[in-house]
Amino acid sequence: MAPRTPQRLVLASASPRRLDLLRQIGLEPDAVEAADIDESPQPHETPRRLALRLAVGKAAAVASHRSEAHVLAADTVVAVGRRVLPKAETAADGRACLRLLSGRNHRVLTAVAVVAPGGRTASRLVETRLQFKRLSEAEIEAYLETGEGLGKAGGYGVQGRAGAFVIALTGSYSAVVGLPLYETANLLAGLGYRLP
Repeated sequence: MAPRTPQRLVLASASPRRLDLLRQIGLEPDAVEAADIDESPQPHETPRRLALRLAVGKAAAVASHRSEAHVLAADTVVAVGRRVLPKAETAADGRACLRLLSGRNHRVLTAVAVVAPGGRTASRLVETRLQFKRLSEAEIEAYLETGEGLGKAGGYGVQGRAGAFVIALTGSYSAVVGLPLYETANLLAGLGYRLP
């Protein structure tokens, strides 16, 4: 029996949550390398198209110099209707996001893209719907003080204290955290990556 050729996996993301989720299904990337691409939405771009474009763009950017590896990238967009909420870089951003999400339904769109050695690419988009309870100003301020929402799309992390804000979640919990595990495993396997 011929020896198996070594396989390499590169995670094109600096997100510690995505790394933790990969480890949850027994995958340890050989390298973690954040892609440096412009993440600005294009005029009239829907939230779905934005998430897919960014995930594919991130994977392609890293695959351009990691041709020996399977390169995995993802992007998460939080949307209310067609409005894309920003990543909360400041408490003011987080406050604006939480006020908008208070008592409302919203969508979390997470796209995953994989580029295989040889350049074959596949991607998937996962939509999860969430409903938040109505938040008081005191609850918003207490959450902002934790700092949990900083750097996160929509200004919150469902895996932390904001989990108590969620009345209903329909779809993939892991996608809301940052990486839909079912779709990720299927994409990798479909492009020839041997799963553990």
